[in-house]
Amino acid sequence: MTIRSRALFAPAFGIVVGLTGLLLATTAHAAGIDVGMDQGHVLTFNAPVKTVFVGNSAIADVTVIDPNHALILGRNFGTTNVVALDAKGRETLNQQVTVMERTGSAVTLQRGAAKSTLNCNPTRCETTPTPGDDASHFISMNGEVDMREQTNVKAVSGR
Repeated sequence: MTIRSRALFAPAFGIVVGLTGLLLATTAHAAGIDVGMDQGHVLTFNAPVKTVFVGNSAIADVTVIDPNHALILGRNFGTTNVVALDAKGRETLNQQVTVMERTGSAVTLQRGAAKSTLNCNPTRCETTPTPGDDASHFISMNGEVDMREQTNVKAVSGR
């Protein structure tokens, strides 16, 4: 009976180890850049590049800092890629970029079907319009932000 238990255990153990190895290989292969929405990530290239672009600029934006660095900005939820070319036009990087919800202090307030997102610190919470929030709340908050920006532009330009 003990021998049978070991015989059954060994193949099962081998399957678990094999599946774990497959899972680790898949995770390593799927490695990319994770950026929070409205957050930046500095990308460092192994060699100088001449051109850098992003597959879908609605999801992420890229700004070249210098030939060895670029800044990726998460704009909206989703997955795209960033591609870099050297001076001869050869692809030196093609990496997946996933833009996710902000990490850390995001709090979701659920009122029935309506969802609102807040950004909190130990003493205060501020509304942070996020895609997926209740449409009326999202539009209202973004309108207030736009008006504030217009007021600041007017103040700076002297109009």
